Amino acid sequence: MRYLSTRGDPGRKRFCEILLEGLAPDGGLYLPEHYPRVDAATLARWRAVFNNGAPGGYAALAFEILSLYIDDIPAADLRALCEKTYTEAVYGTPQIVPLKRLDPGLCLEALSNGPTLAFKDMAMQLLGNLFEYELGRRGAELNILGATSGDTGSAAEYAMRGKKGVRVFMLSPHGRMSPFQQAQMFSLMDENIHNIAIAGVFDDCQDIVKNVSNDLAFKRDYRIGTVNSINWARLLAQVVYYFAGYFQATVKDTEPVSFTVPSGNFGNVCAGHVARQMGLPIDKLVVATNENDVLDEFFRTGTYRVRGAADTHETSSPSMDISKASNFERFVFDLLGRDGARTKALFGDTLARTGRFDLGADPVFADAARRYGFRSGKSTHADRLATIRSVFERHGVMIDTHTADGVKVAQEHRDAGVPMVVLETALPIKFADTIVEALGRPPERPARFEGIEDLPRRVHVMPADTAAVQAYIAAHCKPV
Repeated sequence: MRYLSTRGDPGRKRFCEILLEGLAPDGGLYLPEHYPRVDAATLARWRAVFNNGAPGGYAALAFEILSLYIDDIPAADLRALCEKTYTEAVYGTPQIVPLKRLDPGLCLEALSNGPTLAFKDMAMQLLGNLFEYELGRRGAELNILGATSGDTGSAAEYAMRGKKGVRVFMLSPHGRMSPFQQAQMFSLMDENIHNIAIAGVFDDCQDIVKNVSNDLAFKRDYRIGTVNSINWARLLAQVVYYFAGYFQATVKDTEPVSFTVPSGNFGNVCAGHVARQMGLPIDKLVVATNENDVLDEFFRTGTYRVRGAADTHETSSPSMDISKASNFERFVFDLLGRDGARTKALFGDTLARTGRFDLGADPVFADAARRYGFRSGKSTHADRLATIRSVFERHGVMIDTHTADGVKVAQEHRDAGVPMVVLETALPIKFADTIVEALGRPPERPARFEGIEDLPRRVHVMPADTAAVQAYIAAHCKPV
């Protein structure tokens, strides 16, 4: 399997090369040259492998899927990495991602049982093990630069803490994460973890990561890698739980299923797009946004219009307070028939100059819903409160604010006879203030997180300036 850039760079690379690289040299994102197709017989075999949550079933399924995309890690080693990552000891359940049944035909897929109580653990735990494995093979080191609106940061830091050959420099918007999210990250004292709070919004953090990744000399000299969903390995790991959710929601391998995905940066739902392109019988992929509705606007109108910091709302589902979806380029590349030159013109030129592009009148957009299954919807603070109350009162299940966005939008796109699976985003404790507002009571707190907000913190506050971040990295590690 070889990988190409969404912006047309002629180079082709293998998995372990792009694992450590992040963005392509031309600023594009990596995708496989083709999506392996899965036939009915393979689906049936994978269902047996997964065995509806038998111990080791998820790890075995992960190995089957990853093997289609990774051929430069020996099979025995890749299997061992999957088995090391997806264990009941780490996720608290043998199913790893069990379904929670709500209404008939409506389920939550529990993705938040990992170390940091958010779906990002599903990919980040594997990524940490892959990094350590590959760096060990090369005798090399890697400096990871990431941006987080809340959950990516803690998931990355918990996955990378203590890993040999890895340092993490994580950017977050100063004061814009929940108190619990801040405490999770800033209380880590490991020497290889560096938290940098940027005076701005998440998109400022994301822009700095991309700017550093596009500075090829600095990236080479300081061995800069990424853990954001621009890293293909992370997105690939997320593909697995779409198959796992499908096998739990169905009996036959021809039954259609729809998924609703709370999404701001488009990485989580892009993994569903990949699963659908592989042949998983997904009917609809529903994108649920909050008041920062860049993605909803696109799927309704064909216009992709990024917002500036002043127009990025601070909401009660803060991990989706994003107005520039960095992973969206992968889908547009496929939508345009994998035309790298046109993708580069849209994202590298038009978007950079005008902050928007419009495909509304293009035939490829008119055909997008049928070909790719995408729908979308929007949720507000009032919707979140009402949904959290409704789910708790009717089912005794407490959901977080982002998952509430997903449930609200999912209800608007359900079809009779087609199961709808909502991807759970995080556990409610991460957004306790809004849960108290909705239910008048705080969510349960896992014992290991008691008193986390009171722990000492180590964080460096900086302006939204790429050069300043580069100087900080240079001061805390040696060039190659």
